[in-house]
Amino acid sequence: MLDASSTTSLIASLPSLLEQLMFLLVAIAGVVGAVMAATTRDDAFEAANRQTKWIWVAILIASAFACLLGLPFLSWIGAIAIGVYFFDVRPHINSILRGDYY
Repeated sequence: MLDASSTTSLIASLPSLLEQLMFLLVAIAGVVGAVMAATTRDDAFEAANRQTKWIWVAILIASAFACLLGLPFLSWIGAIAIGVYFFDVRPHINSILRGDYY
């Protein structure tokens, strides 16, 4: 059974635990994105007018590593880079690979 002080410390540590869990999930998404980028055709990145395939693989791996380190500023930059890939670069490349043009 939990006493009042242990309950209070558990509640106080929840934001930190949730932040660590969030960054772990974002890091996993970064690794998945790196694999997806590595298996995408090189010319799709050029056609989308984005950085090259291997630059995106490096960005995603470095961002995943930064999220795992938990350094306050670097983790957020890594999370943003992973978000840019999934919400901007990847949809654009997929539309080009499907034959849709902007």
